Amino acid sequence: MSLRIVVCVKYVPDATGDRHFADDLTVDRDDVDGLLSELDEYAVEQALQIAEEADDAEVTVLTVGPEDAKDALRKALSMGADKAVHVEDDDLHGSDVMGTSLVLAKAVEKTGYDVVIAGMASTDGVMGVLPAILAERLGVPQVTLLSEVKIEGGPNGKVTGRRDGDAASEQLEASLPAVVSVTDQSGEARYPSFKGIMAAKKKPVESLDLSDLDLEAEEVGLEGAWTAVDSATERPARTAGTIVKDEGEGGKQLAEFLAGQKFI
Repeated sequence: MSLRIVVCVKYVPDATGDRHFADDLTVDRDDVDGLLSELDEYAVEQALQIAEEADDAEVTVLTVGPEDAKDALRKALSMGADKAVHVEDDDLHGSDVMGTSLVLAKAVEKTGYDVVIAGMASTDGVMGVLPAILAERLGVPQVTLLSEVKIEGGPNGKVTGRRDGDAASEQLEASLPAVVSVTDQSGEARYPSFKGIMAAKKKPVESLDLSDLDLEAEEVGLEGAWTAVDSATERPARTAGTIVKDEGEGGKQLAEFLAGQKFI
């Protein structure tokens, strides 16, 4: 029986770009380039390593997002994932982590899974709670923030892993099915080869909407969000710095500046 691995990935705004809020105080994603969240690349890498060690395994990448989110799926497919699922619906606009986790749970159940793997957080929201909420919605164990992860015993086996803390490391395990999240210390993600990029173009990408998942518009999006942004202010432009010419008193002037800014 094949081990079914589902990797949750997110299409996020490029952190190096100039990001803005739209009129409804959501991120204006049309105004900035997007990409596969770097932290999710680690999840894809661990899924591929698990699949390579298994006798029989299939890796499905899953995302919730607009049309352009297919770019994130193609990146994961070019790395080596077998197929992809894209949940796209205009009513998803403005969904918070509660709405997103609901959609992901429904999509994961529809796809079928033995283990769900996610990154430790997204690089835009940086909440880090979605894997735990997803596990709760699915009613399965969660083994989160792992620096090392393995699957033993196939679909009916268990997941084991190491969680590194500031003062100690923990060895964790849970029976499958389960939800796992991995950190950026789990191993560098592979770079897609030219062969992988070409092969990704032929791999299946299934498209789903809310009706496919038996969800209503009011359960997600801005209307169903548990959180709301009341106001937002543009970050002020960077002011010109202070140049100190060292004519023997440079160290003193620097100390006075740092003290004045309460840095020391």
